[in-house]
Amino acid sequence: MLILGIETSCDETAAAVVEDGKHILSDVISSQIAVHMPYGGVVPELASRKHVEMILPVIDEALTKADVTRDQLDAIAVTQGPGLVGALLVGLCAAKAMAFALDKPLIAVNHLEGHMHAAFLGSQAPAGPFVCLVVSGGHTALYRIDPGGRTKFLGSTRDDAAGEAFDKVAKLLNLGYPGGTVIDKLAAEGNPNTFQFPKAYLEKDSLDFSFSGIKTAVANFLRHYGPPASESHAVSYRLEDLAASFQEAIVDVLVNKTIMAAHLCGVQDIAVVGGVSANQRLRRRLQEEAGYRGLTLHLPALRYCTDNAVMIAAAAYTVWKRTGFTRDMMDLDAVSRWF
Repeated sequence: MLILGIETSCDETAAAVVEDGKHILSDVISSQIAVHMPYGGVVPELASRKHVEMILPVIDEALTKADVTRDQLDAIAVTQGPGLVGALLVGLCAAKAMAFALDKPLIAVNHLEGHMHAAFLGSQAPAGPFVCLVVSGGHTALYRIDPGGRTKFLGSTRDDAAGEAFDKVAKLLNLGYPGGTVIDKLAAEGNPNTFQFPKAYLEKDSLDFSFSGIKTAVANFLRHYGPPASESHAVSYRLEDLAASFQEAIVDVLVNKTIMAAHLCGVQDIAVVGGVSANQRLRRRLQEEAGYRGLTLHLPALRYCTDNAVMIAAAAYTVWKRTGFTRDMMDLDAVSRWF
């Protein structure tokens, strides 16, 4: 079954052709990092306009690279949400138009379910239930996933997502955008034990997260001590040590909550997906903890950590197997918040 996947939930315009949910025939992404970099974060209106500009060329390139025609497609899949409404509408409109013109089924995909499939691109999902951490700039949440795709929500952030905290702290430090990538590189050269930043674990056995406090703590630190190696302050420090200490506090919470969720759910498999799953310290800590506790860890390839259309097409195949094409999808609307 050939599915064209379309993804425009935030700042990547992406299209891919995937066969039977696992054979990747093409994978095209047009990034908007250069567009949003001057602003230190994604500007929704600019993102929407760039999607309008790039959506058709990206789809055409995906079909060309897959060496398939539009008529050979069996279905069109598109991200319905969650995400930026304006950005989502561009992908939805393109997908609806193609589905109508070609008389092909249209499959709506939850962006988070797409990320969950990214951990198993090129490999088989666990035979039993597993715990999945979805961690990105917009989402930090834990789910229990049963065979067949049934999802149970376990907990999420009560304020900032982990990736959002990375980007905001990077902006405080004038490190540029995307902040998570820059901090990850700096932290590799720093000592994570130099500073102690707050780690919010909340109530006993809570699987919720909170990262606004650590962002505030870094802001207060900078107000008190100034920028690194500043001659106007009595205490000097290395930017690399600050980045490593900040990152370690976030990674500690993400790892501990994920391991706790696996224990509370009684599962042996864990997966971590989303943009922050590309963080090298997080990947290393998860591998260490999973090995120590006898858990099997599933991580997406680095290319599929960030938003992409391969994961949307792969998830659509599962949606099709689970529900079939049972209703008219042409009245689909964008869903900005969808858990």
